[in-house]
Amino acid sequence: MNFCVVGAGAWGTAFALHLLRLGHGVVLVPRRAAQAEAMTTSRENKDYLPGFALPAELRVGSDLASGVAGAEVVLVASPSHALRETGTRLKTALGSRSRLRLVVSLAKGLELGTHLRPSQVLAEVLPDQLVGALTGPTNAAEVARGLPAAMVLAAVGPNPRVNEVQAAMSGLTLRIYTSDDSAGVEYGGCLKNIYAIAAGCCDGLRLGDNAKAALLTRALAEMVRVGAALGARPETFYGLSGFGDLVATCHGGWSRNREFGQLIGEGRSAAELIAHRKTVVEGYNTTESFAGLCAEKNIDAPILRETHAILFEGKKPAAALAALMTRELKRETALPFVRA
Repeated sequence: MNFCVVGAGAWGTAFALHLLRLGHGVVLVPRRAAQAEAMTTSRENKDYLPGFALPAELRVGSDLASGVAGAEVVLVASPSHALRETGTRLKTALGSRSRLRLVVSLAKGLELGTHLRPSQVLAEVLPDQLVGALTGPTNAAEVARGLPAAMVLAAVGPNPRVNEVQAAMSGLTLRIYTSDDSAGVEYGGCLKNIYAIAAGCCDGLRLGDNAKAALLTRALAEMVRVGAALGARPETFYGLSGFGDLVATCHGGWSRNREFGQLIGEGRSAAELIAHRKTVVEGYNTTESFAGLCAEKNIDAPILRETHAILFEGKKPAAALAALMTRELKRETALPFVRA
């Protein structure tokens, strides 16, 4: 199968290498022509995924129209804040050509202002295409190395094309599951970044394992409550895009969101850290978008609310912790049992 990966950050590059190992035709299209030229010359993505050679079979191009010309599946690996603009460029590049088998979002963040999920943004821009989302607990460097991982591919309703792409992207090192709960899969992938920032604050404050375990347990309960209130199925959040990604992102030393939170817990300013970053911390803007969405829908989300106060209102992490610890005492509500 022929794939085009639009966006050459760490994750887009890693997934292109994975598809290449499976024997597929792959074109990787960076956002900037200068990056495409540098990668073509050095055969390495020195900016975002250094240390991994790009095989000669991997075509790197700066022209999106040429990149998608022979593609059957397009993977959009851009940050959520750039997704609409990338989708618009993709629509122009596709022109009047026949429908692709699938357009897949790899983003994990809500769009500011609209609160739309990544696949919803792409579906608005590309109404004639079948759009899905691929997410799960995956570190780019580990996927690039070929270490084992699992993900979930979501699209609205069952569709044989989704199953075809599932089979094409699965192999010995990456197992793909499918889901028709796009809302749950994408909300899980977005929310876990917010809770990873909170977990990082715990690390920065040196609160210990007990505190972090309690935070993640309550974060999962909050994730289920928020997602269900937004129309997702509760059981989805116990899967790869919810619990799986939550555990990986909140504990992984590679997690940008966790590291970002840790630096804040150690006393750094969120605004200062964001201003000087080269790579994207998806949880930052997603916290703002989800806070607005929860306020609009009157959804109670204490951990999310305190994380927003830390990032956008200058609240000290220790004060946010105190606010959570001194909330009204209550009986623990058991999470719903889900049959395997």
